[in-house]
Formats: sequence, C-alpha cells, structure tokens
Amino acid sequence: MIDTIESKIVTKIKKAKRGTLFFSDNFSSFGNAETVRRTLNRLVEEGAIDRVSSGIFVRPQIDKIIGKITPRIEDIADAIARRDKAKIVPTGVYALNRLGLSTQVPMKIVYLTDGSARNIKVGNYNISFIRTSPKNVAAIGKISRLAIQALKSIGKDNISQAEIEQIQNALSKEKKAYLEHDLRIAPAWIKEIIRYSLEKLKSNEQG
Repeated sequence: MIDTIESKIVTKIKKAKRGTLFFSDNFSSFGNAETVRRTLNRLVEEGAIDRVSSGIFVRPQIDKIIGKITPRIEDIADAIARRDKAKIVPTGVYALNRLGLSTQVPMKIVYLTDGSARNIKVGNYNISFIRTSPKNVAAIGKISRLAIQALKSIGKDNISQAEIEQIQNALSKEKKAYLEHDLRIAPAWIKEIIRYSLEKLKSNEQG
C-alpha cells in the first residue's frame, strides 16, 4: 500500500514540468498524511524536489550555468492564491520594487488578500498575507493593481512628478479593458493618473 502511495506521488512530480510548485495537500488523495510526509521528505533528501517552505515544494528548474533556479516570490504567492482560490495584490515597498520604482527588495513582503491571513518563510524572506476587504483586491490588471498599491504606499502628498510619469509609462503597457475596470475602483487622486494613461492608449489606438 505504501509503495503504491509513493509511486503515485513520484509519478505526479515527474510528470510536472520543472519549476512546478507543489503543496503537501496536492497528494492528500493518494493516502494518509504520514506516508505523504515521509515520501516528500525522502524526495527532498534525494534532490528530486526542493522544500521551498513548510508544506511547499518545487521540482527544481536547472540552468546549465547557474544550476538550480529558486522560485520567484511572486510565483510562490500566486500558487498559494490559486490553491486558496483567493485574490492577492502586492503592497508597500514590494509593489514599488515590482513597478521599478525601488531597487529595494524587502525582507518582509506583504500581500493583501481576500483569503486567509498567513505568514510564510521562504529562505530569508517573510511573506505575509493580510486579510482585507474584497474591494482592496478588486483590481484586475497586473500592472494597474501594482500601480494602485504603489501610489497608496507613496501617498498623494509625497509623490513626485517623476514617479507619476514612471507609473504612467508602466500603465501604458496595461490592457485597455483592465485600465477601464480599475479606473472605476481606484481612489479619486489615483483615478487621474490612470485616466491619463487610458486616454493615451485610446489616442494611440485611433492613430
């Protein structure tokens, strides 16, 4: 029975492409939790998978020059969001970094979520998911939701014209439909920044 459980786990992992993230829960249907835990621990020891964090594993992606590639923070966070069927959005310094407004990568990375609050340690980083109201994670554009959070982090009275222009330049790469949606839910002072980029996109479409 144990061999069957182990073989199912190994087969599922080997079928996945390198870089795929797994949770212990992904294997719960194969058998009891203790057997799953032992099998995953053995696969970690053998180097077939790496432990990213408690209960999170990856089939490592291998680069010919640099060797194993560590999963990106955003990929780990997105995988957790998919598992929990939750919406998330980066906030604070991390949002600024993702938009190119800061070179600093914070040791504590904060996401807003409409799912469960949790803290996860990944290497030297701590990822915090802070539960918030659905309206705060309602933005659908990958760039525009970052822009909204980055602007909130900087603040209306502290933002420079250079930062506004940099954000508007980033927003020009967002899909028009996403900008139209996210414009409606943004705070009033942020609406004006998004509206400029949206109008520019429309103007470019018209030639």
